[in-house]
Amino acid sequence: MEINTERTDGVLVINAEGRIDGSNSAQFLESIQAVVSDDDNGVVLDFGGINYISSAGLRVILLLAKELRQKQTGFGVCSLSSSVKEIFTISGFDQIIAIFDSGADAVSSLK
Repeated sequence: MEINTERTDGVLVINAEGRIDGSNSAQFLESIQAVVSDDDNGVVLDFGGINYISSAGLRVILLLAKELRQKQTGFGVCSLSSSVKEIFTISGFDQIIAIFDSGADAVSSLK
């Protein structure tokens, strides 16, 4: 699991690569929490490089969404592969987490 971050128009974009599962989900959450700022208008997880997410990874997404909602910070994910998008759909996460086709769409919506 590797993450890189950038800020665009007040939105934190987190690019993740690899897998998110039980072996690294806690570290993934800690890494994200360490870079989120109170000044961020929104946070986007760019999953273009994620090829698998387990239930432990989904739990991290849910925890992050709840934390950001409490701060009134926008949140979404983008660039989901077809297999990851299917997991979001089957689990119902597509009903509670904003999903964008691209990082540009996400930033435009959350800025």
